[in-house]
Amino acid sequence: RSTLRRQSCAMEGVLGQVEQLPALLAVSRSALVRDWDSLTLDRALEWARYFQHLYDRFRARPQLREALGRRLRRSKPYPLLSFPTLGRCPQLLGLALLENRALPPAACRRLLRSLLQPPGAGSGPEPRGLELLARRKAAARLLALPRRPPPRSPGPEAQLQAEAQLLLSRLREERQEVGEPAGQLQWLGGVLEQLPQPRAFEVVAAALALLKQGRGTEQAGDTDRDGSSSLDGYQGSAAGDGCTAGLLLSWLLGNRERFSAFCRCLPCSYLAFLAGHYSQLSRSYLDLLTCWGSHLHYDPLQGRWVKSCLDKAEVSWEELKERFSCLCQGSAPLKEQTQAALKLLRTQDGDFKVCGLSVWTDLLMEV
Repeated sequence: RSTLRRQSCAMEGVLGQVEQLPALLAVSRSALVRDWDSLTLDRALEWARYFQHLYDRFRARPQLREALGRRLRRSKPYPLLSFPTLGRCPQLLGLALLENRALPPAACRRLLRSLLQPPGAGSGPEPRGLELLARRKAAARLLALPRRPPPRSPGPEAQLQAEAQLLLSRLREERQEVGEPAGQLQWLGGVLEQLPQPRAFEVVAAALALLKQGRGTEQAGDTDRDGSSSLDGYQGSAAGDGCTAGLLLSWLLGNRERFSAFCRCLPCSYLAFLAGHYSQLSRSYLDLLTCWGSHLHYDPLQGRWVKSCLDKAEVSWEELKERFSCLCQGSAPLKEQTQAALKLLRTQDGDFKVCGLSVWTDLLMEV
């Protein structure tokens, strides 16, 4: 009993220390660092390495890992933190301080020396710390550039591709470190909900497109830490892209209103491209178009289909026709799936062959 009591007290102490991590990261981004000297900086870096040590120590113990993750989320920090954050503490702290212009010159020089010559250099993952910081610093610089108008051709612009690639990289890290789909999905939802909704949808669409274009795994083919080729890592990452796509689709299709907003946000041609590569998305998209089409009725005075109820009809006849046309201009399987769905809807609607009696009959004639 005495031993259990001591272990419980020790674990509670560790949990209390971990609870201070959000404050440490918040201070590193604030103007308070203007009062930091070299000694204060060293203490902050020691705390970061201590949190990394906790990650290495408890990563293989699910119950303790979950307890640490809950304690990190207790203060609802922004951005949302999780257990894998502990393993990246030195990098996260270093990146925040490098971005903070309030850090005094002496402390900044001390920080750079610490990054260039980390403790225990030459063993373990630490030598990659500076490389990782440099990559994330470059990504931060890229994402901070002024927005450019989107290209006329379908597909995401360069900045959107960068954001999508960063999201895929982080999802890959979460898969390797957490391994549990529920935990990965929770992390993904927390990240995407922090973005403005249109941008979150664009990033998810770009990530799904990159996975099918073979660019979602491009980083996996880099050299390993020892400089050797990582072909095996590339193949493993490519195999895991299906899991990554599944997570993105689970978040997207898990809420009908969210998916409806996603489809209204993206161009028809882009949605057709994604539907042609993801059968789960194509089925949901066709179901959504069916729902939208059911709220149109034929006005004989105007001679066209109009919205029957403004608060329920999401699209006009012209937009619905354009969306089905894009699907029929896609891949052969997608075209067959779309036409089969329209024919089934026409049959269920009475199998009329005369214009103005069934919206599905008229759509079949148009597309």
